[in-house]
Amino acid sequence: MKIAFVYDVIYPFVKGGVEKRVWELAVRLAARGHDVHLIGMKYWEGADTLQKDGVTLHGICLPQPLYTRGRRSIRQAVIFGICLVPFLLKEKFDIIDCQQFPYFPCFAVKLASVMKRTPLVITWIEVWGDYWYEYLGLKGALGKFAERIAATLTPNLIAVSGRTAKNLSRLGVSREVPVFPVGISPGQIASVPASPGRWDFIFVGRLIREKHPDLLVSAFEKLAGESAELTLLIIGEGPEKEAVREQIRKCTSRNRISLQPFLESHDQVIVLMKSANVLVIPSTREGFGITALEALACGLPVVTVDHPDNAISDLITPETGFLAALSADDLAVKIRLALDHYPAMKAACTASAADFDWDRIIPELERYYQLLMPH
Repeated sequence: MKIAFVYDVIYPFVKGGVEKRVWELAVRLAARGHDVHLIGMKYWEGADTLQKDGVTLHGICLPQPLYTRGRRSIRQAVIFGICLVPFLLKEKFDIIDCQQFPYFPCFAVKLASVMKRTPLVITWIEVWGDYWYEYLGLKGALGKFAERIAATLTPNLIAVSGRTAKNLSRLGVSREVPVFPVGISPGQIASVPASPGRWDFIFVGRLIREKHPDLLVSAFEKLAGESAELTLLIIGEGPEKEAVREQIRKCTSRNRISLQPFLESHDQVIVLMKSANVLVIPSTREGFGITALEALACGLPVVTVDHPDNAISDLITPETGFLAALSADDLAVKIRLALDHYPAMKAACTASAADFDWDRIIPELERYYQLLMPH
């Protein structure tokens, strides 16, 4: 099959959960003999098209700023969507899999798929619903409308988690939506050694409002007052980075907090995860949470926020982590519990991640694509 994945940002030039998932799918499907293409903005020098690990990458426009005043840029999404149409009309694919966010590209891909008679799949990471109003104020009505219409563009919807599949019913989707979750390679993660350094707890992710990195720093400050040895490592980039840096600067325990950018290789992230005892992701919005899954595979219990739009919480049991309220006080309490019990939780954490092996997920997704092709 000639498969196209459409997403505006491409891993490893931009690092994030969706980018990583698309990249892993592409590389593994290419290894199974398929002709796989990633279509996004051009984050590299040289030719617009390049080959990487058996996958063809297409940069169809120059990269645009992803965030404006801490929010995903509408202008960026519109520009990318406009550039998609002429590119897709020149190409012929057997399947086009478009990531649902940031919505505008879905409409461009729909137009091209109709004109080229190509099956269209839209992969849903999460459903925002009324959260649009919190995100954009009154303008959120436009975002909510675009989201609802995007859910009608094709019958071929897939979700990355059971929570997202269920939430699609809020957009009027009455049929059952298949789930193809984010995966990991347990064997590869097991082979990566830990760093000689040690961290009590670690955060890995994009520094955005919804992940509440400020809450994490506040919780650490509370815990640091109880123990002079506690350490925190934050790995990430994003629009909240400078605010987080300033917050750390004001902490009395600032010398025990390290703020680092995203790392060059994924193995480096695993190395640092294995040097920590607990992963903390105080997020209220996660379509799945690949970082949490990778931490579990490393044997780390996970502390996250109990919120209806946080799919990480679906991975958490009493044996694998703790759910906190959206407050620094409760987050600190749950982190302390995790720090007290993490040695006894390691085996259960590792075992829980084994169900998400890419070797199981990829053949199922491949069969799904094949069923959509005309016979």
